Amino acid sequence: MSSSSESHLATAKTALTAVASVAAAAILARSVVQDYMPNEVHEYISHGFRRFFSYFSYQMTAVIEEFGGFEHNQVFEAAEAYLSTKISNSTRRIKVNKLEKQSNYSVTVERDEEVVDIFDGVKLSWILVCRHVDKKDFRNPRDLNSTLKSEVRSYELSFRKKFKNMVLESYLPFVVEQAASIKQKFKTLKIFTVDSYSVEWTSVTLDHPSTFRTLALDPEVKKNLVEDLDRFVQRKGFYGRVGKAWKRGYLLYGPPGTGKSSLIAAIANHLNFDIYDLDLTSLNNNAELRRLLMSTANRSILVVEDIDCSIELKDRSTDQENNDPLHKTVTLSGLLNFVDGLWSSCGNERIIVFTTNYREKLDPALLRPGRMDMHIHMSYCTPAAFKVLASNYLEIQDHILFEQIEEFIREIEVTPAEVAEQLMRSDSVDKVLQGLVEFLKAKKQINNSKA
Repeated sequence: MSSSSESHLATAKTALTAVASVAAAAILARSVVQDYMPNEVHEYISHGFRRFFSYFSYQMTAVIEEFGGFEHNQVFEAAEAYLSTKISNSTRRIKVNKLEKQSNYSVTVERDEEVVDIFDGVKLSWILVCRHVDKKDFRNPRDLNSTLKSEVRSYELSFRKKFKNMVLESYLPFVVEQAASIKQKFKTLKIFTVDSYSVEWTSVTLDHPSTFRTLALDPEVKKNLVEDLDRFVQRKGFYGRVGKAWKRGYLLYGPPGTGKSSLIAAIANHLNFDIYDLDLTSLNNNAELRRLLMSTANRSILVVEDIDCSIELKDRSTDQENNDPLHKTVTLSGLLNFVDGLWSSCGNERIIVFTTNYREKLDPALLRPGRMDMHIHMSYCTPAAFKVLASNYLEIQDHILFEQIEEFIREIEVTPAEVAEQLMRSDSVDKVLQGLVEFLKAKKQINNSKA
């Protein structure tokens, strides 16, 4: 072997030894960093390395933080939902969550995991970055109880610099649009109510079984309402074209026990909309009312039940703020400004429902056209509604006693709730229906004695 060959071989051995040493040192350093170095220091060093190498790269990184001030960043929330559909077999760590009444598992990417997406042939890389902040004066809007170490989360989206306009003008709007569809598909319905101490919305899972199929409502009224709801959610372009806020108002009126609350739940289940149940008596002034109304989400139902007796709503011409803190000063004009005033445009695809047992007691300002678009009379039980109840509770479509029962229902005023209560008294169909006949007969005699 020549001296030249021996020299090349020695050089190669030296190079391989150096590479092996560097690799071993890197593995050791990585192990030390992961096992002994605090997360904060680890994140700081990693962030520094990424920034250093970015100066020599053709890549650009868009940082998408979870919050903008105290408000949720829509792009962050969209990315969280969208990337859950892009998790591949190469992903090492994922987060899995499921609430008790949730039908689907929620899967999201874990911190420092890279998710690669392809859009119009362009490769885009996402990484969830988390860093901890221990400063006492730092408030994380997600950490409402201040019991956890505050965590700041952001997504880093990396791509070639020449595709910046495409990412900002096409890709991110696409992500937001896709995320909205994903979240709506797997959404768990919630019902919100006002916390009396913080005067803010709190929520629980809405698990009401009412649907339009099971609702004991006049078939023609039910048909018209379903058609109106379906038309409403499909007319975003129409509302924009005519210059109206994308909202719809319904007034449900009728005696107690006629199914007003069940109808609201059926609407929520039909549209997959959350419910915000607003108790006006828990508010002190219009400012609190406006703050609550502004914090309701799109694709939701705002419900004010028993509006005729929930608070003294005066005509807007006599509305005056009372400076006495012990006096409730939520005014009719404050409510109507959200229903059809300037504040009504602050939000899209919203439904407003007022309920009352006595429509004649309502201020005429509430009944003006354009405020409550549909007035739905929740009447006493009808023969058609009775058949729906019999199908729901007894799983029958006909019976020898139906004709007699329907005749009584035509003659007297009985609510669907009263009929439903009778249908639950036994597992025997014959016994239940006979008991209903006796109940209706007694009710008729009572009515006749009062006449």
